[in-house]
Amino acid sequence: MESNRINRRDFLRIAGAGAASMVIVACAPAAPAGAPAAGSEAPAAGSEGAAAPAQGTLTLRVMGDPDEEAPIAGPYQEQNPNVKIEFIAVTGIDHEEVASKILSMIAAGQTIDIGYAATEALQLYAGQELSYPLDEFVQRDSANMAEYFSDVHPSLIQAMMYEGSIYEMPFDFNAANMYYNTKLYQDAGLEHPASDWSKDDFLSNATAITKKDDQGRTTVFGYGWTNRLWGSWMPWIFVNEGNLFKQEEAPGGEWLWGTFYKDDAAAKGRGGGYRWQTPTANAPEVVEALDLVVKMTADGIAPTIDLGSGQSLQGFFADNKLGMTPAGGFWAGGLANAGFAKGSFDVQLFPKWKSQRHQFDTGGQWMAAAGERKEDAWKYMAYRISKEAMNAWYGANGIITTPSRRSMLVPEAFANTGPEHWQVFYDTLDKHPDTAPIPAPPISNPMTTLFTNYTARAMTGELTPQAAMDGLQKELEELVGRSEDIIYPQS
Repeated sequence: MESNRINRRDFLRIAGAGAASMVIVACAPAAPAGAPAAGSEAPAAGSEGAAAPAQGTLTLRVMGDPDEEAPIAGPYQEQNPNVKIEFIAVTGIDHEEVASKILSMIAAGQTIDIGYAATEALQLYAGQELSYPLDEFVQRDSANMAEYFSDVHPSLIQAMMYEGSIYEMPFDFNAANMYYNTKLYQDAGLEHPASDWSKDDFLSNATAITKKDDQGRTTVFGYGWTNRLWGSWMPWIFVNEGNLFKQEEAPGGEWLWGTFYKDDAAAKGRGGGYRWQTPTANAPEVVEALDLVVKMTADGIAPTIDLGSGQSLQGFFADNKLGMTPAGGFWAGGLANAGFAKGSFDVQLFPKWKSQRHQFDTGGQWMAAAGERKEDAWKYMAYRISKEAMNAWYGANGIITTPSRRSMLVPEAFANTGPEHWQVFYDTLDKHPDTAPIPAPPISNPMTTLFTNYTARAMTGELTPQAAMDGLQKELEELVGRSEDIIYPQS
């Protein structure tokens, strides 16, 4: 029925509904001594959408943690004393919750100049015309931008595109690799897995690690995961050649690939981003993947799942009660910050099933379409992805997420923390060109809520894996049908 269709205003209200209270921290961090900021070319004559440089002092409202961003903001403000950076820190258990809070903030009339989003929200913001395409700035400053693109895998770039335009410049990424507790591996007589290990190899290792008491209760789990979109049981869907939506190439993008990646074989055939508009949640490959994790929990190999960030799993890992879990480079930083000694954990590619196609997400800053200081926003955004600024950020914060720049993954970066096989992080992209982003259409927030709800119902035994995915498929089809006006341009 027509009355059931979702318009833009309704979508913002629904997607932002139920978000917990926002934590907002506004300040201009003191500028530490640092290297000079990267310059920016003058605006091209007649450039549309680029506000004229402000006279006198100006304020940029930037989404980010002020402490984490200080190594970049400080030197930038030293070189640009007319700029004040006001940080807005928005917290959440995952990117979907953060996006909900941002939507609520925008719906309430609060403005920002620069936001931050991972794959989960890129198309959500772009599709609602809340973020502004960066094409004009990238094209104008192509000579300066060439070095950045040469250092960043094209898979990350395409994931930041929507309908032929680029909306974010990737600063970090995380692929779902397999972390393991080295002590539990050693106790079970296991060695570091081969890069092409299989699902059966994994199950054998997980079973060997799992320990139970005399009443059959698990005391050490071989594997664990959390209920969310990224990570979760999604890696098993990908390596089983499935997906929640059919992944399609969006048109456009020739200008970017021809300018920055014309000699890169990994960029051949890429389009202007991705379209996810046909649900495939109850495809046999997806049901089979869900059945796998349901059985692992029923057999006591995996604990009851949590909804959220994975803090419980880190606690299990710390207490030597968890053998393996899917995570990206961020977990290495998190474990190191939690006091894990170098060598107490390691990482390998996710095991092979029908393929070894990994899933990833990537993140970066986006420019607010409603912002009045687009030229100034771009200048800060371009500096933040420079090698100088990224080295400063990661140098101060550590590898708490995987740098988008390939050149930054070097032995020195992991010398104090590990893991030993840190090369896995970028190998996921370089050695597995079919690796792709998690499905994240403009309706990603309500999609994720449905996904986690039906996952939970399958894991508790309320629904069989087939029934759960049939239910999810039906609801996703209805969601897409109600959202046709806001999901993708109609061809």
